[in-house]
Amino acid sequence: MARLNINRLTPWRCAFQWLVSLALLAIPFIRIDGRSLLRLDIPTLTLHLFGSSWHIEELYLFLLLSIALVLLFLLVTVVLGRVWCGWACPQTTLADLAEGLARRLGLRPKDGRLIGPAWKKWLVQGLFALLALLVGANLVWYFVSPYAFFPRLLGADLSLAVLVAWLATALVVYLDLALVRRLLCRDFCPYGRFQTALVDPGTLTLRFPTEETGRCLQCGACVRSCPMGIDIRRGFQVECINCGRCLDACRDVMARRHQPGIIRYSFGSEKRGRRALFSPRPVLLFLAFLAILAGLVASTVNRPHAAVKLRRSPAAAPQVLDDGQVATFFSAVVDNRSSDKVVLHLEARSPAGASVELRGPVAGLHLAANERRVVSFAVIAPAPQKQQRIEIHLLDANGRTLATGDIFLVPLPGGSHDRSAP
Repeated sequence: MARLNINRLTPWRCAFQWLVSLALLAIPFIRIDGRSLLRLDIPTLTLHLFGSSWHIEELYLFLLLSIALVLLFLLVTVVLGRVWCGWACPQTTLADLAEGLARRLGLRPKDGRLIGPAWKKWLVQGLFALLALLVGANLVWYFVSPYAFFPRLLGADLSLAVLVAWLATALVVYLDLALVRRLLCRDFCPYGRFQTALVDPGTLTLRFPTEETGRCLQCGACVRSCPMGIDIRRGFQVECINCGRCLDACRDVMARRHQPGIIRYSFGSEKRGRRALFSPRPVLLFLAFLAILAGLVASTVNRPHAAVKLRRSPAAAPQVLDDGQVATFFSAVVDNRSSDKVVLHLEARSPAGASVELRGPVAGLHLAANERRVVSFAVIAPAPQKQQRIEIHLLDANGRTLATGDIFLVPLPGGSHDRSAP
């Protein structure tokens, strides 16, 4: 009889883990029109995402994105259970990599310890330290562009905050690789406990069907292969990370008897199969996720192409000019939110029809895509007898108003003081 096709999952899982890991390493290096694919710039409180830049003022976009991610997290958990833990979680990937390095050097992982010669243990600890530095740097690259990180590192010019963040993260990762590994998944990770509350009749699980107990050879291969040290034959256990190692071990053993493996992935009940996915909870989560995602996309596409934020300069007092007019000093934060280079200029208009003029570098502002610039200028107007509202228009090269903001001029008490209302 021909040997059965075993269809082992381990090569697929390892390939997926490598793909995710390489993607996490590569994303900070990818740029779209000179902008990071994904990076949170702390000094400017700006999120660079897929070629677009969201500033902190656009908080509603962050809110929609957060809600969408939470709903996606819940949906994936309800549908796929703990497959995330075994196939994509960085903690599992790091633990697999650490134990794989140890085995390559002839060490044997057992109960969280590495068994073997002392010099090999020291060697693998050095590899753990290098890996931890890489992981720590990779996290920092999502906040500091690697194109700025490496020149500053080589020039010994990294800021103290960046250096501390890098080394602190590397230390945590090293301790994880050297001491913790599977212990975190088994005893401390809250996701497994949280997932038990979200189990649905259609949730994907790795199971040992009780009706197949008679075919079990009691060989223990599934227990020996489990990185968490559990026995899947005892039913659902919160420590199971659904990695599929026991499934492969069972298939290997049963294939020698020309029989299919006993352990399998299934969506809920065997009798319902994939139809179990169409229960109310996953369907409602899916529809809610689509609705929020559509709102996020629509809000991003239809958001204003430019914005202007105004405030009076606190360091410069108003001045009375020779012609009797008053110069009041302001600054404007001009924000080009589009993906194209633009030429902008500022213009002052008085709804009351009063004469008003802007002086300063307010014309011919060349802004690159998603660039933000601070412009200082003076508002020249007759001394107001009462509070006067002035509109500041941000115009494009064709004279079209892209954004507006208001400033307020008030009478000068005693001819020497002025203030603007927000």
